[in-house]
Amino acid sequence: MGNADYECPRHVEIPPSKSFFKALKSSLKETFFPDDPFRQFKNQPTSRKLVLGLQHFVPIIEWAPRYTFDFFKSDLISGITIASLAVPQGISYANLANLPPIIGLYSSFVPPLVYAMLGSSKDLAVGTLAVASLLISSMLGKVVSPTENPKLYFQLALTSTFFAGAFQASLGFLRLGFVVDFLSHATIVGFMGGAATVVCLQQLKGVLGLIHFTHETDVISVMKSIFSQVHKWRWETAVLGCCFLFFLLLTRYFIGHLKKGLNPPSVSDLAFGSPYLSTAIKTGIVTGVIGLAVGPCVPQYLEGVAVGRSFAAFKNYHIDGNKEMIAFGMMNIAGSCTSCYLTGGPFSRTAVNFNAGCKTAVSNIVMATAVMFTLLFLTPLFHYTPLVVLSAIIMAAMLGLIDYEAVIHLWKVDKVDCIVCLGAYFGVVFGSVEIGLVIAVAVSLLRVLLFVARPRTFALGNIPNSSIYRSIDQYPVANNIPGVLILQIDAPIYFANANYLRERISRWIYEEEDKIKSCGQTSLHYVILDIGTVGSIDTSGITMLEEVQKNVDRKGLKLVIANPRSEVIKKLDKSKFIEKIGQEWIYLTVAEAVSACNFTLHTCKPNPGEIDGNRHDDSV
Repeated sequence: MGNADYECPRHVEIPPSKSFFKALKSSLKETFFPDDPFRQFKNQPTSRKLVLGLQHFVPIIEWAPRYTFDFFKSDLISGITIASLAVPQGISYANLANLPPIIGLYSSFVPPLVYAMLGSSKDLAVGTLAVASLLISSMLGKVVSPTENPKLYFQLALTSTFFAGAFQASLGFLRLGFVVDFLSHATIVGFMGGAATVVCLQQLKGVLGLIHFTHETDVISVMKSIFSQVHKWRWETAVLGCCFLFFLLLTRYFIGHLKKGLNPPSVSDLAFGSPYLSTAIKTGIVTGVIGLAVGPCVPQYLEGVAVGRSFAAFKNYHIDGNKEMIAFGMMNIAGSCTSCYLTGGPFSRTAVNFNAGCKTAVSNIVMATAVMFTLLFLTPLFHYTPLVVLSAIIMAAMLGLIDYEAVIHLWKVDKVDCIVCLGAYFGVVFGSVEIGLVIAVAVSLLRVLLFVARPRTFALGNIPNSSIYRSIDQYPVANNIPGVLILQIDAPIYFANANYLRERISRWIYEEEDKIKSCGQTSLHYVILDIGTVGSIDTSGITMLEEVQKNVDRKGLKLVIANPRSEVIKKLDKSKFIEKIGQEWIYLTVAEAVSACNFTLHTCKPNPGEIDGNRHDDSV
């Protein structure tokens, strides 16, 4: 750029400061109420606010008056369809959780009724969850044997369900739904794949007709248990598992008698005074999180709140995630008091509900009614359901959760995500479901910390025939500006990364000076920091900028700031950093900063370092 191209730069405005409480209020609102749920209450009379409040927390009050017979015909078909899936799934998953089979049917009666009143999804179908069932079996089975002490085990399962519901409802009431976002897509892919692998291996007990089997979930223990009992394998049950529809009555292993009747109350069975209460609480919290957010990204893994959001997108309606958490929590609390164990929104059942043409949550009511009919009149028929059939049902459901294509995709797109996925998978398969979950979350959090602590910095260059400046690595055609080093910081500046950024900027300067000397180019005069992507800065970050400025001054260079964001410029002003660097060295864009630097160089204006006598070389 020549001198004729230079235009007076625009002044960088400092936004008006807000009071501390106003700023805190704004920050809390954005954190806990990003969807502004109270906007519907504005400018409404008190009576209307009460009605809206009831409709907000009990959605059935809002949509029930508009319910039509045409809706009912669709919901009736959908409800009966998912009921046909709920009965075998309920029995199978209860077996997986080492609970009496009838508990699986109870869990498809009361919770769906509660969700139909409190839930906001039109498509989500409530039921038991395979992974949650495995977690209950794994975590509670370590402290209490379901075969030696079945009553205490059952009580702990109900207690963990109560705490899962309390935890879920608390997240919703306190607007803390973002907590479950720490389970990344890669974490869930690996965790679900590992859990599915473990579940399939454990079902070999039923397929091979084994009586005694390990309670451990890791693959080594399971394979030891299988191959140490080769002489006890029953090949006829293995054949039956492959074609049980033809040989259903030939097997010799049954699930036992299923008594008639609806859910008995179980408040007295909640073991709040048990010495194993801490285990029940831990199990409740882990299964509660899994029930809410298993797989927020890929449909095969969607469960809980994420399922409802996925199917809501197809029908173009909105779901409040925090309200869904409250609904899930209340249905599990109610379930724990009525002989049910943990329920959520399994993808398989919801997909069937959606494809069957459901219109509203009445499909859950229809399903619950069908299950009630089964409980009252049909349970004796399930006396002859063989274990191998239940194992086959579980294995069929689990095999669909092992998605090797997703792992390949992760490897192609982001290898760190793939490592997170594989860490979760092998943690579950060779350790336990808890170990796999801990490994996955720990690696994910470590990645977040590394991103915060080691943010990327780029050297920018000018795209030819434009005033655009982009990363030289991304755009090799971008030209360096003689005498000017342009750096972009790609993250907020906090105490965690301030020291790193100071050292990294110094290294950029050293490397640029060495490159200039080796090539015999024009000496370096200006360092421009593009902080347009720096959304926030703390006092450690400001101190870092001050130290960078001092370091740059000692070298006889000048620090220039470009594109500061609103919150950043406010803090730089309050900390007096702007006074130290000079308002004239803060620019609205990188192009204006470069233009000003070039103008100063070409008009031979002295550098501030030269005025101070700090210049250490003889260049301009």
